[in-house]
Amino acid sequence: MFSQHITHEEIEALPYVAFGGKITIVDKPEKVAAAVSCLMQEKILGYDTETRPTFTRGVYYGVSLVQLSSADHAFLFRIDKIGIPPTLVALLQDKQALKVGVAINEDIRGMQRVGAFKPQGFIDLQKFTEAYGIEDKALKKIAAIVLNLRISKSQQTSNWAAARYSAEQKLYAATDAWVCREIYLKLMESEPLIAPVPAEELAENATADSTKEKAKKHKKWHGKKQRRVSMIRQAQQPAGKLPKNNQHDSSK
Repeated sequence: MFSQHITHEEIEALPYVAFGGKITIVDKPEKVAAAVSCLMQEKILGYDTETRPTFTRGVYYGVSLVQLSSADHAFLFRIDKIGIPPTLVALLQDKQALKVGVAINEDIRGMQRVGAFKPQGFIDLQKFTEAYGIEDKALKKIAAIVLNLRISKSQQTSNWAAARYSAEQKLYAATDAWVCREIYLKLMESEPLIAPVPAEELAENATADSTKEKAKKHKKWHGKKQRRVSMIRQAQQPAGKLPKNNQHDSSK
């Protein structure tokens, strides 16, 4: 049985862990095919993204990095440099290759601003852990509860749009993806409190949630556009003449 919550003090008392395998930066189009070919041989991959942090209200930066990791090899795709090539799209749309991450809907929306694809085979640990009674949602806390290990988040707000990554950034990025995979595998070996949602359904829900959010934003945008058009038309009416639907007796 896993704990529902874990405190900062309890996490700090746990042993530190980081990814110990090979880390490959994919920052040129010609590197993508070999990287995807290697990842396609795996049934379960750890997944994460990184975005350049912003400290100014209203300023947004797109996703810079996509991390996909097997047990011993992490690939860091610099999509700020290469976009999302067709070979990478094929992996992101492959139902058979499960991609396990945390808060993946937000990640997917960020990636879809870079390149269009239909996400399939994604598993969100924040939903999957509910079957095991785990209520904490942050990756660091989930890792501590499930694996009894502590991961570092010290590079989270570093510059992911930098020309080159530091060794610390590379290790951080690889670890975040890899540990998602390890958490999933550990949970699959454990007895849930309730029957977990099947991986396929979780993946479909993630895709549906992403689509619904996109539709919701489009509806909101369309409504704003209609209001702007209406305001412009009213402003273009000749002076002293009201639009027909707004005519009224001015003596009232």
